[in-house]
Amino acid sequence: MHLQTMSFVTGAAKNLAKAGARPISTSVARHAIHNNITETIGRTPVVKINRLAPAGIDLYAKLEYFNPLSSVKDRLAIAIIEHGERTGKIKPGSTIIEATSGNTGIALAMVCAQRGYKFVATMAASFSIERRKVMRALGASVIITPAPLGGTGMVKKAEELAEKHGWHLARQFETEANADYHAQTTGPEILSDFAGKRLDYWVTGYGTGGTFAGAGRVIKQARPDTQIVLSEPKAAPLLTSGIPQPRKEVLGQFGAPESGHPSWTPHPIQGWTPNFIPYVLEQGLEKKLHAEVLTVDGNEAMSTALALAKHEGIFTGTSGGATMATALEVCKKAPQGSTVLCMIPDTADRYLSTPLFGAIDVEMDEAEVAICNSTPLGAAE
Repeated sequence: MHLQTMSFVTGAAKNLAKAGARPISTSVARHAIHNNITETIGRTPVVKINRLAPAGIDLYAKLEYFNPLSSVKDRLAIAIIEHGERTGKIKPGSTIIEATSGNTGIALAMVCAQRGYKFVATMAASFSIERRKVMRALGASVIITPAPLGGTGMVKKAEELAEKHGWHLARQFETEANADYHAQTTGPEILSDFAGKRLDYWVTGYGTGGTFAGAGRVIKQARPDTQIVLSEPKAAPLLTSGIPQPRKEVLGQFGAPESGHPSWTPHPIQGWTPNFIPYVLEQGLEKKLHAEVLTVDGNEAMSTALALAKHEGIFTGTSGGATMATALEVCKKAPQGSTVLCMIPDTADRYLSTPLFGAIDVEMDEAEVAICNSTPLGAAE
């Protein structure tokens, strides 16, 4: 391992220990015994892309759906709860509330269930029903807000309910705990996995921007030659528009969106790019961590997600397909011999009722019927 990389991994482990969290492991413990489900968060695998990658490029994916509730947001949830506990803002009997497109809410519902807290999610009606059911199965209450109000609508509802009932507002889009946890875990994991190896490009999308701002700053400090590529939907080019995000103070903390961003329009990449620029993301942008921002089409994101499933056995949602589609664009212009790593945020199970699976039939097609009829036992009526 490079000395500089080693120092960053060791330093992050010390920071986690001071914070009372479990230390970073440089290897994945496949058969470890854990005290509770939250101890299984992190240390997700990096997998090589073999059939979709262009010749002469080493393309890899970090599969965040190996977290216990199948998304990168498990890291955010434990970060929020542990930070609240350390600062005394979350205590026995507390109720936590947050606006979510689904994955953060599912992750917070898991952590709250394990810790014995109540959790309330506010979620726009446009997000998949699977996410509502999973959160409710984990004991959460889910408050649905009008779809036309988008991300700012569900955020405002969470703010109102927190103030009305005295609940702890998680603030995933503003809290410093978000990026800090990725700087202490996700970034060092990547540096450890690629120690002694090339890492020319790191590609990620953004929801809150925590992965980019946290892991990005650690990667950039340890390996300044690594180019960080950020991606957003073509239908919602908030960053590439160059238009700043209006902000306000809520419950004594600055950074919440004052209004929706004018460059946002509805897009199918759930979990990516709410209708405002998150404050956590903006702080990462101010550090100039990224080399460029690329946009990706929603249909291309979905087709790439299905290609990953069919040709690589990687079962990811539309956001994972979007990140991989961006990474494949990076591969096209990368010099021969380059190494590209992209983030895969979640599993495709969260998208079964969305357009991602619109062309996947439940009934047998003609080829399947022919196979069935090739032996005496016929098809089911």
